[in-house]
Amino acid sequence: SLTKAERTIIGSMWTKISSQADTIGTETLERLFASYPQAKTYFPHFDLNPGSAQLRAHGSKVLAAVGEAVKSIDNVSAALAKLSELHAYVLRVDPVNFKFLSHCLLVTLASHFPADLTAEAHAAWDKFLTIVSGVLTEKYR
Repeated sequence: SLTKAERTIIGSMWTKISSQADTIGTETLERLFASYPQAKTYFPHFDLNPGSAQLRAHGSKVLAAVGEAVKSIDNVSAALAKLSELHAYVLRVDPVNFKFLSHCLLVTLASHFPADLTAEAHAAWDKFLTIVSGVLTEKYR
């Protein structure tokens, strides 16, 4: 679980991130599809060209879910229960993709907030996103 210091770091950075959530979400997905093209198979109906309306809309949804997890940092499992079920039972997303997405989000955060993403903040976000990924894959077990 996260320490109090880690929760503080995540909460304070989220304030900055949330004001750019759409851009960050879109860039995160663009990175995901560029770096891990196999992830595109889950979006056969999407226009996956950089900056497309569908990519922007889904990027916004992804960051909104991260925001829900931040708001419910002590109970991420409850906050993301419906998403967990959707991705496991309906969409059947390979769990490794959540790790890839987390990595791409960290890279995007580093590019947007280089001064904020200190080693300590990077570690806190990595730990938090590992928790989020764990929640999103818990229905697979």
